[in-house]
This record gives sequence, C-alpha cells and structure tokens, in this order.
Amino acid sequence: MYEDLQRQEAARKTVPIEELEEKALVSLAKEGNSTPSKNEQDHAFLLQLLFWFKQSFRWVNAPPCDGCGKETVFHGMADALPSEIRYGASRVEIYRCNFCPIGSRFPRYNDPLKLVETRRGRCGEWANCFTLYCRAFGYESRLILDFTDHVWTECFSQSLGRWMHLDPCEGVYDKPLLYESGWNKKLNYVIGIAKDGVCDVTKRYTRKWHEVISRRNIITEPALSAVLANVTKDCRRGFTSQVLSVLEDRDEKERQELESSLHSTDNASTSLPGRRSGDKEWRKSRLECGSDESCSLSGSSCPVRACVDKHVTEIHNAFLPILSHFVKEKYPKSRAVEVLETLKGILVDLKKSPFKTRRATINSVSQSLVHQLLPSFTELLNALSMSGKADADGRFDISLAGNAVKTSLALPVALDALDDTINNLNICDNFVEDSLCLPLLKLNRIHSGSVLASGEEIPFGIAMSAFDGLRTSKWEEPNGARGCWIKYKVSDNLMHELVAYEIMSANDAPERDPMDWVVEGSNDGESSWHLLDKQTSQIFDSRFQRKTFKISCQGFLSNVFRFRFLTVRDVLSTSRLQLGSIDLYSRSS
Repeated sequence: MYEDLQRQEAARKTVPIEELEEKALVSLAKEGNSTPSKNEQDHAFLLQLLFWFKQSFRWVNAPPCDGCGKETVFHGMADALPSEIRYGASRVEIYRCNFCPIGSRFPRYNDPLKLVETRRGRCGEWANCFTLYCRAFGYESRLILDFTDHVWTECFSQSLGRWMHLDPCEGVYDKPLLYESGWNKKLNYVIGIAKDGVCDVTKRYTRKWHEVISRRNIITEPALSAVLANVTKDCRRGFTSQVLSVLEDRDEKERQELESSLHSTDNASTSLPGRRSGDKEWRKSRLECGSDESCSLSGSSCPVRACVDKHVTEIHNAFLPILSHFVKEKYPKSRAVEVLETLKGILVDLKKSPFKTRRATINSVSQSLVHQLLPSFTELLNALSMSGKADADGRFDISLAGNAVKTSLALPVALDALDDTINNLNICDNFVEDSLCLPLLKLNRIHSGSVLASGEEIPFGIAMSAFDGLRTSKWEEPNGARGCWIKYKVSDNLMHELVAYEIMSANDAPERDPMDWVVEGSNDGESSWHLLDKQTSQIFDSRFQRKTFKISCQGFLSNVFRFRFLTVRDVLSTSRLQLGSIDLYSRSS
C-alpha cells in the first residue's frame, strides 16, 4: 500500500509542501547553512514533515461521542462493518456516551489511505500513516515493529548516510535509545519492514544487549536470521544485479553500525523523556512514564551554537530613518502609529505570499503614503532582501531582491519588531528626537556571536533561540529554576562596552520567568568576570513583555557576556527557566 501511487498522491495533497520547504530552508539558514545540498534539504524537509504530522494527527484515548461530541467510555468490541473491513479494520472498539444514547465506534483502520482521511488513532495508526507520507515524498522508509507493543518509522537519510529513527507519536527523531532509556522498556525484538526486505534492528535501540537477548525466546538467533534473510530474498526477487549490489553493500554497513553501536557510550548529557503520547493513566499502566514523568528531551551539556542574527540587528537599525522622518515632519504619535500599522499590513501580505516569488502590490489607499515615506523605508526593505518600485500605472510593487530564504528568515523578525515599536510608541509620553533611543529605537545591537548554556530543550528550546529576534521561539532550561547560565561570545573576539540589554518573557508559563539574575563580562578568556548588572524580584506582567535594563557601570570592555539566572518567578511549581529573547546593546564607536 505504501508503494501505491494513488495513496501517495492522496497523502501529498494534504501536506502544505511549500510551507514545509520554507521552514526546512529557514532551519538550515539558522544553522548558518545558506546554500544546502539536495541531501541536506531533503533531510531538513523530512524533519519538518515529522513536526507537521505531529501537529496534524490526533491521538485517540477515547473518541468523542458521534452524537453530542462529549466524552465516552470504553464499552467493548464489535464486529466490523463491510465499510470498515474495506479499509482493513478487523477490530472495532465501542464507546458509550454518558450524556446521550449514540456513543461512537472506533474502527482500527490499517489502510493508510483511510488514515490520511481520519487523521486519528494510536501508535499503530500514527506510524502506519506517517510511513506512507515518508514514501509519498520519496524517502526510503521502514515500518518498525517493536514486539513489546509500539510502532514507529525509520527513513534512510542520504545526508547522514544511515537509517534514522523517527517517532511520529512523540515528534522525536534520531533518538533510538528513547524507549530503553526514556520509557524504561524491556525490549526483545525490533523488526524493520520495508519494500525491499525485513531486518532485525534491535541493536540500534539498546545498550543492554545482554539483557535483551535473554528475553528473545520466540526462536533461536540463527533461525531468526535465516527467516529474515529468506523474506528479504523473496522481496528482492527480480531486482537487477546493480540494485542488489547497492542494497547488499548498505546492509553490510548497517550490520557493522549496529554491532558498533552496542559498544558506544551513552551521551549522559542528553536526557530522554518517558512516554508523552496517550492518557497518563494508560502510560502508567504500561510502565512507560520513565523515571521522571515531567522529563523532556533536553541537553545538560549544550554544544556551542553560532547565532545567525545579523538580519535582526539590520532590521532594528532600519527603524532609525523611519522614526527620524516621523520626528522631522512632526508627526503626532497617533499618525506615526497609523503609518506603522499600514506598514505592518504590507509585511503581513508579503509573509502570506509564496516564499519563492514573494511580492505585494500597494493599494491606492496606501500609495501616496508609501511614495511619501519610501526613502525612509528603503533600509528596511534592504534588510528584508526586498525592493520596491512603481509601475506605469502608478501602483507600487514590492518583490524579492535577493535570497528568498533570507527574506523568510527576516520577515517574522520585522513583524515582531514592528509590534514592539508600535507598543513603545503608544506608551511614549513625548514623541520627540530625544525619545529616539532605547526602548523605542534599538541601535548597536551585538550580533553574530556564539552562545553556550548550562542546558537546553531539544529541539524547540535551544540556547540560540534567545538571540534570534523571534517571539515564536525561546530558550528553555529544563533544570534552570534554581540556577542556570547562558554565555554570549562576541564574534572575532571584538571588545564591546555593554550599555544596555533587554530580556523578553516567553510565550507561556509565567512561573518559569527569570526573576533574579546577574550579568557579567569577561575580557581575559573567561578567567575572571566583572559584574555589570544585578536584578532582583523582576516580574514580567505579560507574555512577550520586553524589559530594558541600562548598565550603570561604564567603561568596561568585554568580549564574552554571561547571564547567571538565580531563580525563577515560582521555583516551587517548576524546575524550568525560560525566556523569549536576550538582546545586547553596545556603546556606539
């Protein structure tokens, strides 16, 4: 069924392909890879496909009532109807509604075509359907059957040169020890099933082979190898000698990889979570919650990450000519806000347009405004890798002027910066030239350094997210509530005098907001640290609230800055610290 072209086409039609392509390219650009190879693009797209599927498919504990939509309780099993058998539903669960007589049926469909339509189920349906999606986009894929009752997917990554674990239920990739180390599973057989054969991949998923092999008592090991080899030989009947040679070479490399993985050392700095999909009581009954039920995929020893954020600084700098024009022309505050709202609407239209051909045409209401303000907007358009020009009919078109991915990277930053500028204008008491400073105008932002932290959430709360200029991202330290740190090292070891910094609260969980911290600088390779600022009892009143802090001590030059966060807002209710962003501002040269 995975190889059926009609099923593949049906799956592809449900995917926002261009959106995922854009996200894949942006994710690579954030890592500093602006010219990725085809294999790197394919790898990044596969990860975005996984994240999209995790959000678009629904886990079923008990389905809602077909009549009233309220909660139901399990009532037993029933025979499948012909319409259900047609899509491979040999089992049907019946659920009784406590509020109406209708209840619901939950057929356990096995045909991935039907699952593309229903978009719901448990791990069997999730892995079944996701594997079809992987095949629909040309990835060599396996359905992985764990005999201790779980199913997931593997795809061959040309970028990595090996098979990669992907669990759509958990939204986790390339973490094969998730089940043994995170869920505390007692594995026995893990079998990969693909169009060109089946193989025993258990050794990829364990570091306790001596324990696992004691539980493998269905068949002798030589007999198991023979059975799988015979099935694989049957699957490959009719393949050309060239194809067989490629597959056999890859099989041998995988055998060597699986053997060597048994002797590799666990990465103790990466914490693997217990199971997160499914009802909590159900997970407990299966003993899959792990040692720490609140645990998530996190790293206690982060790599040094480069900050690709020059565009953030360029966007903030681009507001100088705009705001200066407003002041020079004596715009009242309300008029300035109105103009910025109009600009925001234009950028929103640009963001909605296809990223490879992004463009917007200014309507007649805004034309005179744009022509009047165009010189002051030019720097912002340049920062977005865009340009604007009037056509013969007097309309004003904005279109790409450079790398489309750079525009995709910069547009969300510009929109967030616009929102922040509008908010600061609204609360500005006196909009005059003297007000063109922090927090309204954010000049001399330090950029393009590297960041290292005491810990981070993987993949959506990494330390680099603190400096990417986006509200949609955050740095999250899973064990940071009672103390953690993050360091920013300036590029090329250039020395800066820090005159101010800003911290923005993250999107949720105010109990995780930083409350007490110190800021330090070093100029001797981190041998010693100079205290630059100290804050206590800071409270963020809202989400995405940005607070500005001026540095009182002057004259100290640093090329590394360290934030030591001492406690969060409610240390009794969380182990985590999170923040939306940190921005550092130096004295102008």
